[in-house]
Amino acid sequence: MKYILPFLLVILGANIAQAESFTLTPQPITEWKAVYGVVETRDRVPARARISGTIVELDVSEGDIVTAGQRIALIRDDKMVFQLAAMDAQINTLKPRLKTAQTDLKRGEELFKRGVITKQRFEQLATQVDVLLGEINTIASNQAVVKQQVAEGEIIAPENGVVLSVPTSKGAIATPGESIAIIGGGGVFLRLSIPERHSATLKAGEQIEIGEGKTGLLVKIYPQIEGGRVLADVEVADLDDRFIGRRVPVRLPVGTRQAMLVPEDAISMHGGIDFVTVQGANKPIRRAVVLGAMVNRDGKILHEILTGLVAGDKVVNDHE
Repeated sequence: MKYILPFLLVILGANIAQAESFTLTPQPITEWKAVYGVVETRDRVPARARISGTIVELDVSEGDIVTAGQRIALIRDDKMVFQLAAMDAQINTLKPRLKTAQTDLKRGEELFKRGVITKQRFEQLATQVDVLLGEINTIASNQAVVKQQVAEGEIIAPENGVVLSVPTSKGAIATPGESIAIIGGGGVFLRLSIPERHSATLKAGEQIEIGEGKTGLLVKIYPQIEGGRVLADVEVADLDDRFIGRRVPVRLPVGTRQAMLVPEDAISMHGGIDFVTVQGANKPIRRAVVLGAMVNRDGKILHEILTGLVAGDKVVNDHE
């Protein structure tokens, strides 16, 4: 008998320590709105043609990684090749004439010193040399312009990034300003399209829950409403950038409301019905409840009680 009594006291003490109670009071919980975010690149820059002509080389396709300054296509205009050839021929024709004029000028200088020719004739010889030099320099300048246009046939990547689209093909005719490829760079973020009724509750700097088990930071809310929706940008660390335009589920905090919350271990199930034990007039009694949203607070799981309990009820958590 002397051994049984301490054993019973230990069990009774354990049950007393295990039973916990608290008074149920409304608590604020966050209202969440489920939307989809779209993975977008921070920059979307077109690589444009600077001259007209035929695309003779196309070095990239969708998904290729490019660096700033890398050639992605080559445009060639055969007319420019003919223009350069004609200019070379003109210069080659003028050079012998220039050489003859310079020889005549040198000989005329000697004759002028000896008084054989007049000053007027000497100046005519000098003018002829200047005219020929001017013509050659003009043609050379025009030739440099055409050469620069030929060099501008190389379409280069405007920045580091990934090729999102190539809306043309090799052999196609390009015009100045036409987009040859779209380059996405500057990293990726989530672009949200949110119903305007929730726009007033959004604030830059709020934490956003991402459906891939991550969180993001709401960094920008655009002021213009289009089609009844507000655009917003969310920064997410280590966001998968393999597929631009991929949709990702997102949960937005759009407000708060009052709710009755009880810890998960205070809920028991019998016959498929959830029960919570509350303190009755004389003894604890079980009440059937309907559960609502689940809330995680500081690592502790709480359940919202929709019906079955009211504010002021004393919940007894007996861990059964």
